[in-house]
Amino acid sequence: MKTVAIRRAGAAAVALAAVVGIAGCTGGDDKAAEAPAKAPAKAKLQSREAATEALTTAFSKTSEAKSARVYMTMTLPGPAAVGSMEMDGVLGWNPGAMDLTVTRESFEENPSAPGEARMIMQDGVMYLDMGADAAAGMDGKRWMKLDMAALAEQSGDKDLQKQLTGGLDNLNQDPAAQLAILLDSPNLKHVGSEKIGDVDTEHYEGSLTVAEMLEANSSLDVLTPEQREELLGSVEQSGIENYDIEVWVDGDGYPARMNMGMDTPEGVIAMTAEYSDYGAEIAVETPPADQTVDLAEMLAELGAAMEESTGGAGV
Repeated sequence: MKTVAIRRAGAAAVALAAVVGIAGCTGGDDKAAEAPAKAPAKAKLQSREAATEALTTAFSKTSEAKSARVYMTMTLPGPAAVGSMEMDGVLGWNPGAMDLTVTRESFEENPSAPGEARMIMQDGVMYLDMGADAAAGMDGKRWMKLDMAALAEQSGDKDLQKQLTGGLDNLNQDPAAQLAILLDSPNLKHVGSEKIGDVDTEHYEGSLTVAEMLEANSSLDVLTPEQREELLGSVEQSGIENYDIEVWVDGDGYPARMNMGMDTPEGVIAMTAEYSDYGAEIAVETPPADQTVDLAEMLAELGAAMEESTGGAGV
């Protein structure tokens, strides 16, 4: 296996995983970017109490569903700003699992990354199909295995550890957890009745700073203490400072669309997610070992080779 080829493939895999993971889950095509119809000017709006009740019901139903089909788009700021990214497939939460096709539109910052990649995750481990070009430099193996926890520990870089482990948590994109955040917003409100495509929905919005999440005694009270601790830990790792959230709830009580703007030190992460087919089966099959390159093992081997070489020559 050529060291230059595997270094490039590894860099591409980490970049793609980190880019997706930071947001977890806007740019993209008109499917998700098309603005929904505005509420009628004289539409009757729900009270804060009624909005809270409706979203609490949506939280419960979404938590119980544990999976859905999803189409997501996002844009990222700072060094990760690589144009629009789209993800289409099946997503699971509690436990986290996914089978998504990821498409990026811009590769100026990292032209070695694949334009389209299949990404699956099970038991906290991610697998990326790097494509035929990458396989040529990886002994014919086109799948890259990324154990984020192992990679973070191995890196020794605290900032990278935060990005990778926090990114994996955010990538799970549990819509129930996002509803919990919205429910704790001090300015939660019902915007009105709107259509998303042919679906009648009720539109809600609110914003919340992480400081407000941490300071509120009753914060996220729809979650168990363990769930709340896990969510706050994930937020702290991600570096997110503020959430702006919109959700459109359909007549069955499930989120049909969610928009999130997340303020970070690098700028605003913007995401749109459209959900359907709640409770969809996720049949994730991880690739066989003989078709997989473990990035953590690969980087360890490269590190050992660099130590043995004189000044890292030839690596």
